[in-house]
Amino acid sequence: MRDRNAELLGKTDVKKALITLSIPATIGMLVNASYNLFDSLFVGWGEGELAIGGLTLAFPVQLVVMAVALMIGVGGASVFSRAYGRGDTEAMHNTINTAVRIGVFSGILISVLGLLFLTPMLEFFGATSDNIGFAQDYLGIILFGVTFQAMSMILNNFTRAEGRAKIAMLAMVIGTGLNIILDPIFIFDWGLGLGVQGAAIATVISQVTSFSFIAYHTLDEDSKLKITLTKFFKVDMGALKDIIKIGLPTFARNSLGALLAILILRMIEFYSIPGEISTNQAIYGVINRVIMFIYMPGFGLVQGLSPIAGYNFGAKNWQRLVDVITFASYILVAYFIGGFLFIQFGAGLIFDVFSASNDPEFIENGSRTFRIMSMGFALISFQVLSGSIYQAFGYAKRAMFISTSRQFILFLPAVFIFTRIYALDGLWYTFIFVDTVSGAIGLTMLLYEIRALKKASDLMPVLNT
Repeated sequence: MRDRNAELLGKTDVKKALITLSIPATIGMLVNASYNLFDSLFVGWGEGELAIGGLTLAFPVQLVVMAVALMIGVGGASVFSRAYGRGDTEAMHNTINTAVRIGVFSGILISVLGLLFLTPMLEFFGATSDNIGFAQDYLGIILFGVTFQAMSMILNNFTRAEGRAKIAMLAMVIGTGLNIILDPIFIFDWGLGLGVQGAAIATVISQVTSFSFIAYHTLDEDSKLKITLTKFFKVDMGALKDIIKIGLPTFARNSLGALLAILILRMIEFYSIPGEISTNQAIYGVINRVIMFIYMPGFGLVQGLSPIAGYNFGAKNWQRLVDVITFASYILVAYFIGGFLFIQFGAGLIFDVFSASNDPEFIENGSRTFRIMSMGFALISFQVLSGSIYQAFGYAKRAMFISTSRQFILFLPAVFIFTRIYALDGLWYTFIFVDTVSGAIGLTMLLYEIRALKKASDLMPVLNT
């Protein structure tokens, strides 16, 4: 007899199923993004705008952690969902246990390398004498929590893949809620007065707590994630290959994001007036934090979509796939249009909130930059949706193309052309170009897949006669 999670993924009305899985995922993604957002906000209030620039220099490393964790989590969850749809318990068991082992090994490796090369790494990222101390204080502590952060993200994806979206949401809500409570206590002088280091300590404590919660629930009797800790150093190479194959596009997207963050920080350093480098890095840091927060509901929707798409692809329920993808498309497009309007009308207020000193240069230049960067924002929805669908289906090459088109194929040549013509403003104009073109590519590929699914659905009655 199929369990209630299989019923939700394969039988429940697609609108209800998508909303049921997406709302917890969206809330979870929002609170997860709040870690960096509130760290930057409280640090800006407590230490000033230059300290935000210090936190910005940690962003490439945080993206690398996210790249590895999501490669394992998203790739593993896709393999797990399709095995779940087929009823293949052996593949389910091998996938989760391989993911856990590789996640632990990867987290430890990133921590060790980051701590060994901390200062030269930050200098390479473009740190200045004004903000490198803040960056060292923050990242030097954050690196100790990398394994817990990575494992929490991995288990979160698997928990959603088995249909337990509320557990995944609660894990992130608990961690972020604790971080928001601890941040002011650890940062401000009326509390422990630890400044940037306090923000990092609060974040690590919160990540450990979030991991502990979701790890506890993956081991309970209701979970389909049968994790075994015996023979911990034994890895199923077949499962690892499948995980990496599907998760590689996610790794590419986020690791390329890390490389682009470094490139952007270096270009800010190169094209800025010497006295404005640290301020412009802080502006980029605020935009990055806020725009990631705005992205999260869209990512939450496709995370809710992924287990439905993977399960029904495995079960060959083609018409159900068409229905859920179409419904998700309408929601996602509407949301990203709303996000664009929010940035256009609210950019000034956003930078005013982050500036404790009400620095007019920081607020004016920051809001202007944010408005320029967001001009192609509405079209991102198509790229996000098409990439998620290809990963859920196991189409690794197509997913890889979608992932790399915006951040590599288009961005790299465009940024050198635009900055050559418009200097620093050209850096921001590049975002308009790549968002527009990559969005159009995503829309074209999405329409192709919908037509293919409709054709497969029409053939099913004929093949079954």
